[in-house]
Amino acid sequence: MTVRIVTDSACDLRGSEVAELGIEVVPLSIRFGDDEYTDREQLSVEEFYRLLAESDALPETAAPSPGQFAAAFQRQLDGGATAIVCINLSAAISATMQSAITAATEIDADIRVVDSESLTAGLGSIVLGAARMAADGASADEIVAAAHSMSERTHVFGALDTLDNLKKGGRIGGAQAMLGSMLSIKPILDLSSGEVEEAGKQRTRKKSLAWMRDNLASFGEIENLAVMHGEAPDVDDFMALLAEVTDVEDVRVDKIGAVIGTHGGPRVMGYAFQVPA
Repeated sequence: MTVRIVTDSACDLRGSEVAELGIEVVPLSIRFGDDEYTDREQLSVEEFYRLLAESDALPETAAPSPGQFAAAFQRQLDGGATAIVCINLSAAISATMQSAITAATEIDADIRVVDSESLTAGLGSIVLGAARMAADGASADEIVAAAHSMSERTHVFGALDTLDNLKKGGRIGGAQAMLGSMLSIKPILDLSSGEVEEAGKQRTRKKSLAWMRDNLASFGEIENLAVMHGEAPDVDDFMALLAEVTDVEDVRVDKIGAVIGTHGGPRVMGYAFQVPA
């Protein structure tokens, strides 16, 4: 059996990673006003943050169509796959899962669609784990079971640096955003369930990143730590903080893409990891 892995662009994996492991990434789309872009194909991460800074309105994201997933599945089947495991962005925050399910039901093949119940590096780490198992010859049943296990053990946290995107998205009013900015409030989000929950608020960036360090330490032993950020200039400082509580030598460090960056905003700082089984 040859199992291939498909995911979506909210995984925030590097091109080199997906190429090495033969992962197919189905892109979401990003719309700035009348201009629509295919994530990571027509719009790089760097270009996204430039447009985000220039835009008065929050960009909109759209799930891939079932047709996009169907085409991806067919490419993998034509390439020799006997089974496909498609691991996607949390169904609680996107219609991406539903598009993948719809596509899978239209194709007469062994296609398993898995809700990662995660996003960005959390989703990415689950996908990488599945792809490595596939490369080692694991069955679809084994990969799906492992993906579900990793999902249950995955934690994702993010510290926002600005309230602008919450204001643009209508999550908070202008007066509340202005007051929060005056008080230098930095919300911290827990995305571990695949939904957005508030984990706390800190005054100042320094305190919010220190909270993130202490939160990581509270979990004790962890696996597959990845740090993600929205063009944050102080990512090296954050890594130094994390080095006080864990080994950061092999930590994946990369940028949050447009799908999640739309809501996290510029300079968002986050991490994802699993607790051991």
